[in-house]
Amino acid sequence: MIAKISGGKDTAGLIRYLFDTRTAKDHTDPHLVASWDGFAPDPGRTEDFDATRRLLVADLDLHVKQAGRLGRAPEKHTWHCSIRAAESDRHLSDEEWADIARRVVATTGIAPDGDPDGCRWVAVRHAPDHIHIAATKVRADLRTARHWNDYLTADRELAAIEKKYGLSQVVRGDRTAAERPTRAEQEKARRAGHDTTARERLRATVRTAVAAASTVEEFVGLLSRLDGVLVEVVHFPSGDVRGYKVAVADDAQGPIWYSGSKLAPDLSLPKIQERLASMGPPQRTDQSGQRRSDPWHQATAAAERIPQHLDQPDDGASQAHLAAFGEALDAVLLVTPQAVRPQLREAATAFERATRSRIRAEHHHARALRGAVRAMLREPAPKDGAVLAMFLDAAILVVIAAARWHQLRHHDQQVAAARQTLLHLQAAYGQAAAAPLAALAQRRPPRRTVDRYVLHLRQAVPGRVEQIVEDPAFGALSAALAEAEAAGHDPQRLLQQAAGQRALDDADSPARVLTWRVQRLGVRPVPSARARAAQARSAAAGHIGAAVPIAAVAPAPQQSAQARPRSR
Repeated sequence: MIAKISGGKDTAGLIRYLFDTRTAKDHTDPHLVASWDGFAPDPGRTEDFDATRRLLVADLDLHVKQAGRLGRAPEKHTWHCSIRAAESDRHLSDEEWADIARRVVATTGIAPDGDPDGCRWVAVRHAPDHIHIAATKVRADLRTARHWNDYLTADRELAAIEKKYGLSQVVRGDRTAAERPTRAEQEKARRAGHDTTARERLRATVRTAVAAASTVEEFVGLLSRLDGVLVEVVHFPSGDVRGYKVAVADDAQGPIWYSGSKLAPDLSLPKIQERLASMGPPQRTDQSGQRRSDPWHQATAAAERIPQHLDQPDDGASQAHLAAFGEALDAVLLVTPQAVRPQLREAATAFERATRSRIRAEHHHARALRGAVRAMLREPAPKDGAVLAMFLDAAILVVIAAARWHQLRHHDQQVAAARQTLLHLQAAYGQAAAAPLAALAQRRPPRRTVDRYVLHLRQAVPGRVEQIVEDPAFGALSAALAEAEAAGHDPQRLLQQAAGQRALDDADSPARVLTWRVQRLGVRPVPSARARAAQARSAAAGHIGAAVPIAAVAPAPQQSAQARPRSR
């Protein structure tokens, strides 16, 4: 059930609307189902409608007029709450709706249980799936009702009502979502031929600018250079920056300005400053002539570590990694092929809701991913689609882990957003990975080499060899191993490292996951003889340490693979 609460100053107009059957098409049978004393006049069940309606308005306004003579009546004295059931819910009876109305006015403070001085109210049902509660906010003792946070208290009560009556349970938020566009904004966008409102387009633009910037000055500069966007920096009288506001430049009716906080809670200037400051000074470009790390590989590696971070007890750090990953999705849009952008844009828009919660993010924990993303944007767009597919492969596992993390903390809206993101990311991955995998498969090594790689697989992933070998992507995996071996890497060691980075339980295609991991590991410098000797000693020490009882070192049990969402 969903409640909408508003206030006004015209009791007669509100009652007229609730019983109107001429202009409102869904008002089929307006009538009272409950009232403050059970005896309120019902215009919907009388022959003299106008007289009864005037009598009902007078009764509701009685205490308002009394308080008005004493100068104590509030200007907006009406309280209006509409409550709607889901389309899939059964039709409730008048008695059930009456019970719901009494519970809502009680919990919100309009008419508390057992309070003889509660406000006067009526519940009107004029359609099968919803009711309206109309009340005046002056109590019988002529005090104004205490109804602060009435939306939150009503929402909590409706959650209990849903369970009692076996109704659909609404996904509820934590007041960290971005402000929804108004109906007027939606209609204006529709008239202009836009799929989204100006507020939503500006929110996406500002998020992308934040993802690309390293300083506040650079952030403002990026916005200023964008076509179709107006930006204005607001200053204190002292000259210090106070905030910013943006508008759509091509608005025929003149620009309508939105501050950052009106776009989304995390887009206010103080929140942006906090995130950018956590990155530290911009990294200097390497002038030594040495080969620099590929920022796409760095971003993919940082993303692959996020599920491990989410398993740690530090919620502030976890929230920071989710926020940084949301920025990464926003930024990747700028450097990806046009064919993939629609699905990626939908994924970034959906995941935006999963980047915020009541948990305060400690942004310095996500410095590696943010730095890699900004480095990506400063390089030419990659011609090889494999790096994008590699990143999206890791991103899918991040979103699965994010949904699980939010679910454990009962962040219902964030869970729904992550699941929606997963669908778009899977579609984007399918588009991005098809060509690189096909190109790799064409370079499949000879049969003798492939058989040798199968033996290595039996040691690295003994329980999944048959699944991997029968996977259509196995040809691409064997080609990736052959190219890494030609560069001087040990294919057996690469497979062990790739399989050990994270369990393959979430992967629908372990061969594809291993392909991207092997490719990323294969571009690293080949370990020296001394480094290989050190790795061998470390492995031997780990083998000796295996004599410790398993119960002492075993990780906490994880959710079974059958209960997890499939990644690809």
